[in-house]
Amino acid sequence: MLTDQQVVRYSRHILLPEVGGKGQEKLLNAKVLLIGAGGLGSAAALYLAAAGVGTLGIMDADTVDLSNLQRQVIHATPDIGKLKVESAKESIFQLNPDVFVLAYPEHATADNVPRILPEYDLVVDCCDNFATRYLLCDAAVIYEKPYVYGSILRFDGQAAVFKPPAGPCYRCFFHEPPPAGVAPSCQEAGVLGVLSGLIGLIQATETIKLILGVGEPLIGRLLMVDALGLEFMTARVKRKINCPVCGNNPSITDLRAENYCQPNCDAKQEDQ
Repeated sequence: MLTDQQVVRYSRHILLPEVGGKGQEKLLNAKVLLIGAGGLGSAAALYLAAAGVGTLGIMDADTVDLSNLQRQVIHATPDIGKLKVESAKESIFQLNPDVFVLAYPEHATADNVPRILPEYDLVVDCCDNFATRYLLCDAAVIYEKPYVYGSILRFDGQAAVFKPPAGPCYRCFFHEPPPAGVAPSCQEAGVLGVLSGLIGLIQATETIKLILGVGEPLIGRLLMVDALGLEFMTARVKRKINCPVCGNNPSITDLRAENYCQPNCDAKQEDQ
């Protein structure tokens, strides 16, 4: 049952017929794992916490750097040098003490994801490299967890929800990582800071919709955002029956460390 303070805090949610008191209780009972506490993770974590998602797991091995503060708004100048997961935990507590935060100061790997992911209802991909992204894709399918995807680079962003068999997985869109050196990182190419917030908020929106079971999530649709033209485009992709992880005869049925290079490998995408 909601306390009197919670009724006041979440009153604008409770007024919505699609949410109401029962929906707010669903949010408070939900457990969401965020991979990455950078630009995307900052926006997603703050708004999921404000919405009253009861348990947030945050996984990130990095520390706060001055160059992060242009977009990673969950951190502040006094946090420079702190672990990002600890800085994020402190910010979330100040925002909403209802939320229980589990901090994982480590990179997502084939060793720790099988231990951590099954404890959560869904995973939000706010990571910064292809190796982790493909690991999360495979793990989400194997453990039957909805996977909320987001990525950014320069002025472009993407978001989607992967939830086989209702729709495709990440590998149905992008079968394998690009060759090393083809996709530059944000450290190399730059990124518009506010774009992190825009895509992160879309990820938070999709996460809340999945928890509540309302609306039409981005399942089978890749949302592409051009910040310069402020254009939103959608590409539809069906689940591929020959997909190696979610197809009819999958060849990937467990997580093996040798299939995923480390987060600092050459398959770097964006320093979000």
